[in-house]
Amino acid sequence: MGDSENRIKKKGILVVSFGTSYNETRKASIEAIEQAIADAFPEFSVRRAFTSRRIIKKLRERDGLVVEHVVEALLQAAEDGIHTMIVQPTHMMAGFEYMALANVLEENRHRFAQLILGEPLLSSKQDDKAVVQAVTEANASYDDGRTAICLMGHGTDAGSNQIYRRFQQVLRDAGFVHYYIGTVEAEPSLKDIVAAVREVGTYQKVVLSPLMVVAGDHANHDMAGADPDSWKCVFEAEGYKVECILRGLGELPAIQALYVAHARAAMNRLAEIELGKK
Repeated sequence: MGDSENRIKKKGILVVSFGTSYNETRKASIEAIEQAIADAFPEFSVRRAFTSRRIIKKLRERDGLVVEHVVEALLQAAEDGIHTMIVQPTHMMAGFEYMALANVLEENRHRFAQLILGEPLLSSKQDDKAVVQAVTEANASYDDGRTAICLMGHGTDAGSNQIYRRFQQVLRDAGFVHYYIGTVEAEPSLKDIVAAVREVGTYQKVVLSPLMVVAGDHANHDMAGADPDSWKCVFEAEGYKVECILRGLGELPAIQALYVAHARAAMNRLAEIELGKK
């Protein structure tokens, strides 16, 4: 969407992501989500912001690509005359990054007549079921009874980390007992899911895929990398044939649609708030 068109519109949606320095996966996931939101809400000026200043700096220096930090994007939107701003994050859950974003919005609330934060991807039981359906449909070709599908989540020290076990249970309840969820930085760990896969005793192959919006550093290095402690190498050392799918959740149309639904829900909450003031 062009700058001149953005400046005319007085309502905005700021799509906030952690960011990635992998250009192709950014286009396939983050930009696809942004485009889905722009297509759904043509009356809004849809803008981008990243929360990682390290990635912003790298993109600027390496590629000449300018992406604004959240604070900068909010200041620019206010300067452009945006009076109603919906901030829709692409975060998976309400962890530390999401809470930090909420704090930034509070500090900048005075710049807008209306400002509201949308929910992260996994915010309800309905979200869980929708994501399970999207993930399992995308990997249906591996449902052969001999393949374990292991999903790599990021993990967090925040209480929201329990979402991984909750999501695992939703998979189990839906009959997808050959799916296993682990995390890079918390629990369940790689050790946990290797043990769980080994315990079944009948798997010949392991498919690895990120349970992350973007297939970035963690997916390329921690999951599919050549280091002995990568998920790929660890499972190969266990004797399994391993296939890595470097596809972020944001590349799936059903996930893009879910972010659109969250943005719409934020709009509805905003309308309810305004109605209550009258």
